Amino acid sequence: MFDLVKIGSGLPVSRVIGGLPTTGPLVVEAPPGTGKTTLVPPAIANVAGKTLVTAPRRVAVRSAARRLSLLDGTPLGTNVGYSIRGEHKDGALVEFVTPGVLLNRLLKDPDLEGVGAVVIDEVHERQLDTDLVLAMCMEVAELREDLYLAAMSATLDARKFADHMGARILSTEAVTHPLDISYAPHPERIRGTREFYRHVAEQAKHGERTLVFVPGVREVDLVCGFLDDAAPLHGRLTSKEQDAALNGDARVVVATSVAESSITVPGVRKVVDAGLSRVPKRDSRGMTGLVTVTEAKTSADQRAGRAGREGPGEVVRVFSRDEYAKMQPDITPEILTADLTAAALTMAAWGSPDLPLLDAPPDLTEAEHNLEAIGALDGGTITDLGKRLATLPLDPRLGAALLEFGAQAAPTVARLAGDADPKRLARLVEDKGPAPAGEVIASAFPQWIAKKVGDEYQLASGTRAAFHSRAEWIAAAEVQRTKGGAVIREAEPIAFPQHRVVEETRAFLEDGKVRGRKITRVGAIELSSTPVKLTPDEAAAALAGVDFDSFPLTESEQHLKERLDFLHATLGWPDVAQGDYSVEVREVAGGASIRNCDMRAAMLRQLDWKQAAELDRVAPREFEYGSGRPVKRVKLQHMFGQTNATVAGVKVQYHLLSPAGRPLAVTDDLDSFWAGPYQDVRREMRGRYPKHAWPEDPTSTGK
Repeated sequence: MFDLVKIGSGLPVSRVIGGLPTTGPLVVEAPPGTGKTTLVPPAIANVAGKTLVTAPRRVAVRSAARRLSLLDGTPLGTNVGYSIRGEHKDGALVEFVTPGVLLNRLLKDPDLEGVGAVVIDEVHERQLDTDLVLAMCMEVAELREDLYLAAMSATLDARKFADHMGARILSTEAVTHPLDISYAPHPERIRGTREFYRHVAEQAKHGERTLVFVPGVREVDLVCGFLDDAAPLHGRLTSKEQDAALNGDARVVVATSVAESSITVPGVRKVVDAGLSRVPKRDSRGMTGLVTVTEAKTSADQRAGRAGREGPGEVVRVFSRDEYAKMQPDITPEILTADLTAAALTMAAWGSPDLPLLDAPPDLTEAEHNLEAIGALDGGTITDLGKRLATLPLDPRLGAALLEFGAQAAPTVARLAGDADPKRLARLVEDKGPAPAGEVIASAFPQWIAKKVGDEYQLASGTRAAFHSRAEWIAAAEVQRTKGGAVIREAEPIAFPQHRVVEETRAFLEDGKVRGRKITRVGAIELSSTPVKLTPDEAAAALAGVDFDSFPLTESEQHLKERLDFLHATLGWPDVAQGDYSVEVREVAGGASIRNCDMRAAMLRQLDWKQAAELDRVAPREFEYGSGRPVKRVKLQHMFGQTNATVAGVKVQYHLLSPAGRPLAVTDDLDSFWAGPYQDVRREMRGRYPKHAWPEDPTSTGK
């Protein structure tokens, strides 16, 4: 059992910990600095037993475990432990883990045997793995009534999570110390130039211990280079380097969003915020990568709050007050913008068709296609290879390349993964001999094999991208979309990919006829193309997507189509656009031009015999129907003595013309026109057209 009084001393959350329910589900709403990560897990462990706690980053996992262990007065690895990639210390009562570690554990042990509770911290950050862990643990809790499930949020969206989980809320008020917030905008912020980050560093040169927020590792190093007494803090550092930043005596700590809410940097009384975040993005062409964006307002507020944890603080926002006002209110969930290949594999391995995700993922077609390409899925079902890939600490495409090439591919795979240990990866597979970096990359990302075309590279996915290299063929590891077009950020040369060459016959419509070509290609990279004669089956295949709209219509055929559309809308006659035109498709497949098909006969074939016989009576040809209603363009003199007419119950709209054919009036109520506007028209037109009749009473005579 933990001594909660001892652990919670001085922590604001201790004031409400007595109200902690003995069973879940639970949502804990507690702003940064209130001690929720330190006190809630041991409190839940006291009632539920062994408790797993997720924190979104490795540095936060290690920091939280060490802090709780210190307050508990026991060595790390006894009551309190942690597990991150490549590092583990067992904890009998509380174990802090990254979401990725818990995902792996869930796939290996869906019942979480021996675990009494799961606490998911920082759910408001909406990281993809955290969303998956929450959904999967909700399903486990449905099957295991004894599993205590809790989620902790540092922002005001606790009600959303509580409603989703069917949970109670335990709230703690923030400890508020006064903050002096000032703005120091710079015109190069969005471009992220060296001058902008020099300006950021200038804001940190004076004052008490300062925490500087920038979007990524490159920017951390850049700002540190402008300062004499600064320590970096980000996820790529070793555990020892992270400890040095957190516990060292550097006056300035320059961090990514890792320090935003999940960890505490001691002694900070000043925050300098560049106002930028780096988030995963995937565009419509499958290009992925980390993109620098303006942070959400909730992130700006949390960063500012770091200055007021221990007393009055100072905040310098390196953006304008207007920019702050225009920031989006909250963080965009990763599941809506990121590459979902790994997530799709996790969901397939989990096997639940209705995973209760807080936000449904967008279309998974491309992600599933990626998995089919590496053999992880077969017809939508996970394969044995897919099950193994789901347990590797890698994107499944990189995992497949590691399995294919063996231990000597580990350095390349680790470099592409960003934060993986090559030695650890090498131990996971056998040594299969030399593994050229380009071939490893091509295996992982075959859609990004590329051939030099002029000054650019043609990707197998179909896109052209810029890259400085003399190699004819390369394998790209990262492709990003920029304002100037696609850019390859990382690639290695490869030999001509002979084993990826595909030869196929393509059939297509050209100038109204079916043509054929034999294509040799690598993905969308066309190597050769020669005309060939098509078999009937190949010609028919070319027309598989042909529908009514593919057939050009003559003027009379278009008029018939408009008549039939009108009758479809008013009387429920068949929608000829959805009809059967297989007769015409066979004609074209046999060599006829699509322009020569008799579409009048084809459309009439869609009607039954009675409709075909009554067509001219029900919708006379003399009217136009293109506007969706019957229209008659007629010289005014021809309508004397006429009254209103209808077609299929719809009033005819008359476009009345002068003797020279110029527009005079538009009406669908002749009686009203004769009684009023006609007299004005008569006065104006009599002198212009004296030889034509303009009777005073147009309803009774045409003279």
